[in-house]
Amino acid sequence: MSAAQRITFKGSSGTELAARLDMPAGPPRALAVFAHCFTCSKDVYAVSRTSAELNEQGIGVLRFDFTGLGHSDGDFANTNFSSNLEDLRLAVLWLSENHEAPQLLIGHSFGGAAVLAVAGEFESIRAVVTIAAPAELSHVAGVLGEINPEVLEADEPVEVQLAGRPFTIKPQFIEDLGHHRITKAVAEMRKALLVIHSPLDNVVGIDHAERIFAAARHPKSYLSIQADHLLTRRGEAEYVARAIGTWAERYIKVPDSYPAPDASAQVVVGETGQGKFLNHVVAGRHRSLADEPESIGGFDAGMSPYDYLAAALGACTSMTIRMYADHKNLPLDRVVVEVDHDKIHSDDSAAASGGVRRRVDQFTRRLYLTGDLDDAARQRMTEIADRCPVHLTLHESSKIVTELMDEGSTPG
Repeated sequence: MSAAQRITFKGSSGTELAARLDMPAGPPRALAVFAHCFTCSKDVYAVSRTSAELNEQGIGVLRFDFTGLGHSDGDFANTNFSSNLEDLRLAVLWLSENHEAPQLLIGHSFGGAAVLAVAGEFESIRAVVTIAAPAELSHVAGVLGEINPEVLEADEPVEVQLAGRPFTIKPQFIEDLGHHRITKAVAEMRKALLVIHSPLDNVVGIDHAERIFAAARHPKSYLSIQADHLLTRRGEAEYVARAIGTWAERYIKVPDSYPAPDASAQVVVGETGQGKFLNHVVAGRHRSLADEPESIGGFDAGMSPYDYLAAALGACTSMTIRMYADHKNLPLDRVVVEVDHDKIHSDDSAAASGGVRRRVDQFTRRLYLTGDLDDAARQRMTEIADRCPVHLTLHESSKIVTELMDEGSTPG
């Protein structure tokens, strides 16, 4: 399960920008900054769903609200494309200073133009993705519609309708758009580029994708999707994110790590090389992770060793009860077993150790038996639970033999 952290950082106007850092379970393969569309927010569906799917692929994502939008402070009327670019630069710097430098910039629509404009400024950025991005900012001016020239000359605020909502802009916003050349920035940025666009987009036409792609140097890729401008159709944002994750693999630099070991024994556990405690767990063809909680320095990317032990007891208990019920033709519909582990002081241990009380392990097991069962059957199944092999292993003494293998030898 991914972890989300709500943060704030100073934006271009000195006000607080609202942001959210979504991190994958376990160490991230890379970090990305996601810039949202014009007048949207970090929480718009296309951004939130794409970020969630990228987390599943091991990519951490910082998404934020530009000045005056969403939950960020500041006055939208005082912003322009230049201030948006500065907000984006500050987001990259915040991530670099507080976690690690991002390797991936992703921008949707107006945000796509923004990431193209700043990508070349950051050495850490290795790949750039645009989704439904305009090739030039004159398109944005067109979306704003005709504005009375007298208003522009008077330098007065004017209200415009965007996506059915009123926004106040100032003439400086229109003027600033003319100072930026997106295709020129694309030609000069020298980053791997993935252009994602839909021929069905009736907000930013497909010709914009063609112009961005033509301006870019290699390596560059193009992905055509069947979606509206905001990727509102179910599953489209997830598809886009999966494509981004797969494409980015060849360009991002993944932290050094060890691959999962071969299944050279019944169970093989080996360090991943990431973090203090994260380990691969291999049992035959099955792969999982073992880790510790964040509170003691882990990533919380997998079950802890005692979680695995409790899981073994719970699974064995459930299987043993099921075998008994089937053998006796009892109407048992379902078994659910809860297991908690704790360390307790044992009075019995004091007598055995000269009056010194020591802590012992206690597993508390709760059985939920569903079905048309009488009290006698339920009681008998409770007794059968004590016969599960893992219960017997934990209850009785076990012998553990440790063998130190020769230096340089490897499993398998």
